[in-house]
Amino acid sequence: MAYDVKISIRNLYKIFGPNPKRALERVESGADKARLLEKHGHVLGLRDVSIEIQERCIQVVMGLSGSGKSTLIRHINRLIEPTAGEITVDGEDILSMPDKELRDFRRFKASMVFQKFALLPHRTVSDNVKYGLKIQGIDADDADKRAQHWIERVGLNGFEAHYPAQLSGGMQQRVGLARALATDADILLMDEAFSALDPLIRNDMQDVLIDLQQELHKTIVFITHDLDEALKLGDAITILRDGSVVQQGSPEEIILKPANDYVSDFILEINRGRVLSVEAVMDTEVNGAGPEIDASTKIEDALQIFNDQDITSARVRRAGDVVGTVSLAAMIEAIARPEGESREVTYR
Repeated sequence: MAYDVKISIRNLYKIFGPNPKRALERVESGADKARLLEKHGHVLGLRDVSIEIQERCIQVVMGLSGSGKSTLIRHINRLIEPTAGEITVDGEDILSMPDKELRDFRRFKASMVFQKFALLPHRTVSDNVKYGLKIQGIDADDADKRAQHWIERVGLNGFEAHYPAQLSGGMQQRVGLARALATDADILLMDEAFSALDPLIRNDMQDVLIDLQQELHKTIVFITHDLDEALKLGDAITILRDGSVVQQGSPEEIILKPANDYVSDFILEINRGRVLSVEAVMDTEVNGAGPEIDASTKIEDALQIFNDQDITSARVRRAGDVVGTVSLAAMIEAIARPEGESREVTYR
């Protein structure tokens, strides 16, 4: 289902240094990140970034360290001011908001979850979760009820009186997530929110976020350097390199149609069978009768079904309608690494 654009970012530039406007002229004349730093002493954070983020979807922005992903997300709530460009939310120009309107935007419309948790160490779990509600001016009794609801939803019932230092990393991040959700903001900005966690806890938190999103339908901007995480969470993915957009698309588009060698290297070791659905590789022609398989079925699971039923093709069903046919050969071809693909990721 297509949704309206919630956040629109157009031609966004960010240059750090004493004279960013002059440096912008050099970038527009062709100076790259390395030259701008070496010759002119300025750091190119973002270069002509344009993204349209759909409401009720998880937009992942990923890239290696220094790619500009954390710089980008901090522009959405204006923790960082751009050198040039436009940002609108629900059609409102964020960059022209006066201070009071911007504060209200941060209080009510956009919540942020940080990589390092950013909990108040002298406050209990309950008080941390209620903090945003206090800033909003919510009545104390109502704040208590709302905070308790989200504490229970993220699995921290019984830990209300504990302090952050008494919690594991994963539990602390659950507090951060509950605090962001308690304000009932339309937008969640998550800056490498799970990166500091151990792999098993990280996977658990990803599952928690997916379950919550199926219920809440927030607009989420999720920053990560991990492609597995991006593919698991993202409805749409934007890949950055040196402050510029390299590719945008759905997880399946990124896997099946990498824009260049840089993206190809990123996806090299991905288990495509766990990412790609049969719909991504089906033929839109419906060939006769036969067994049916849901369009969202991952190829890995579909292959097991084909093996169990000893079949080589099946009709693909979406929302009750047959929309195509998928073959065993097409699925095998989709998950096989193309001959000659590089095995080295290029870091810059």
